Amino acid sequence: MAAYSRLIPVFVITGFLGSGKTTLLNRMLRHPSLRDAAVLVNEFGDVGLDHFLVEKMDENTVLLESGCLCCTIRDDLKKSIIELNSKRERGEVPRYKRMIVETTGLADPSPIIFTLSSDTVLKHHYRLGTVITTVDGVNGLGALKRHAESVKQASVADRIVITKSDIADATQLARLRAKLERLNPTAEFLTAIDGKVDVRHLLRADLYDLKTKGAEVRRWLAAEAERAGHDDDHAGPNVNRHDVNRHDERIRSFTLIYDEPLDWTAFGIWLTMLLHCHGEKMLRVKGLLNVKGIDAPVLINGVQHVVHPPMHLKAWPDDDHRSRIVFIVDDIDQALLERSLAAFNKVGAAAA
Repeated sequence: MAAYSRLIPVFVITGFLGSGKTTLLNRMLRHPSLRDAAVLVNEFGDVGLDHFLVEKMDENTVLLESGCLCCTIRDDLKKSIIELNSKRERGEVPRYKRMIVETTGLADPSPIIFTLSSDTVLKHHYRLGTVITTVDGVNGLGALKRHAESVKQASVADRIVITKSDIADATQLARLRAKLERLNPTAEFLTAIDGKVDVRHLLRADLYDLKTKGAEVRRWLAAEAERAGHDDDHAGPNVNRHDVNRHDERIRSFTLIYDEPLDWTAFGIWLTMLLHCHGEKMLRVKGLLNVKGIDAPVLINGVQHVVHPPMHLKAWPDDDHRSRIVFIVDDIDQALLERSLAAFNKVGAAAA
């Protein structure tokens, strides 16, 4: 865990066309919180750097007043990151401590997420940090209904920024927020007005930052507890199903709750095989596990093919010691997941 937390976190900013992503990024670039960051954008012109550009270091890199590096994505993301990392190691650019990548409005963020976890060079220096998705407060409901990319962007987010709330209808905003909460129940929500948002909070580090991991765990558990309180139907003697939400013909979210401790080895094999076979369809998986032989809970957190190292918490946050696993999936049968995990856990119990 210590080695993993020392890797440079990569924040991914995504959002559908017209959702205010570039406006948000322009606001962020002025903030002192980005003084230790490198920001990769598709085009300098899109983010309007002229009025706060300090120094042009080369044709692809500028140093901003905030102390932040801003670079255009050259050729492809992997090459751009490797090139910038080489400059960092040679002392040709400031030694940034985090990276922010802006995607195009029509982009599925999955390839970026996969690249960070699979490339043999990148994964020794970088790790996926936080996925931030902007959603248009005026047109977001329509985009979610008509465009699969918009649904995917919201589904994989750690933090969702609802933009244009100053010009959106209050009832419409409430409907949008409710839909997004059903779509991605573990995301944190922020509101931006004319691109203004609490940048320091938005860029607050993730679960693997020692300074903030406790607050992030408590936030996620509180959200899960509130969600679980809406529905507590039992699916069997050892599994509870919560809030099965279908958002179109494919995307759905649900929570599985296991009353009895899980076998860690069996669970690890099961999750590895699941992601190997269906990683592109496992949009999010996040869980707090009661593991046999361990007094404190284990937190798991994954986005598609990427699974962060498990985090061992010091103690249970409350008296509820059941395993709780939230899934957001694309066209995967919930019952199939339940049966396969139960079978692996049964094998693990028999082998113990």
